[in-house]
Amino acid sequence: MDDDHSSSNESRKRGSSALQLGPRKKAMKSDPLVSHGRHFGRTVFALCNYPSLLVNGILRLEQLEDASIEDFSAEERREHLVFTKLLDSYPGLLDRLREGSEEEVLHVGELIGKGASSARGEDTKSLKPVVIDWIVPAGDVVVPPLPRNSKITRGFNHPITGRLLCPAELDWNDPETKQKLQSGEIAVSGDQWPLFLYANEAYDPDDPWNGLLRSRLLINAFRHVFTSPSSVEKEPKATRAGNARLHGMTAVTAPSVAYIATQVRFAICSSSVFSRTDTTTDSETFYHSLLDLLEDTDERREVQDLMVWWNRQIFPTSSAAKRSLTANSALSKIRQKRAALKDANATTS
Repeated sequence: MDDDHSSSNESRKRGSSALQLGPRKKAMKSDPLVSHGRHFGRTVFALCNYPSLLVNGILRLEQLEDASIEDFSAEERREHLVFTKLLDSYPGLLDRLREGSEEEVLHVGELIGKGASSARGEDTKSLKPVVIDWIVPAGDVVVPPLPRNSKITRGFNHPITGRLLCPAELDWNDPETKQKLQSGEIAVSGDQWPLFLYANEAYDPDDPWNGLLRSRLLINAFRHVFTSPSSVEKEPKATRAGNARLHGMTAVTAPSVAYIATQVRFAICSSSVFSRTDTTTDSETFYHSLLDLLEDTDERREVQDLMVWWNRQIFPTSSAAKRSLTANSALSKIRQKRAALKDANATTS
């Protein structure tokens, strides 16, 4: 009877994926974990049910004592990777989870989730008015005008935001396509990436990596969220440290780019509330589809080049902004030879 009860409890705990938003929780008192959740959500994984992530992660650690991570599904492996990144980012968290009761584990998850959720809400709110300034070249006027605090005329209802949101593989200038997007006859799913993701809104179907995630709109939004709203201009005028400095962030992460892209996509659409169940914006699918690409090992070379480019825009003096060595160059061969000698010495010693 006890075994059946234990089995049912474990099944219930693992009944849903942690990498989906859970139900909203009541606000709690401030805690260091809340602040940590704010940064973790922005830079590692945004749309996550943190209590489930922790419960599932602790259970999986026990199971891994007698199993391999490869025995789990792709979704579970990805979830466990997020779990281990969370443990690595907060010293002492694993001990706290292992020593605490199930209620304590859930409480910790709620604190982290509160931070991630509040940061996401604040970013959504702050980007809503200012994004209007970035959808046309500096000095140009948005025609027809768009209100800064209302979204009803955004999305496919407006010629500028409609073009930016149009799936890259479609032609916004085609009257029939435009009409079908506006009427909803063409339903856009989250994995149909919009044109604004591309530099100069130019998509090359023969080379879809060309310009992807390198638009000025994304750069402006990233600076607004991570460095300071005033850093979008040439000379920052912020009087307090931005989110990146507050959390010691010195390099752009791939998930942080996906997070900003998700925020911008929502900011220029016509939906008024960011919701995981909103099938119109399909924000979770969009966010996950970008992460799928950016975490794909087969795309490692392109992603590395993309991160170098991003760090040159945001953290130009950091080591992450330096391009990797050219393959087969003299310097590259010297480094390879030195690494081989170190490995050989380590083996013989």
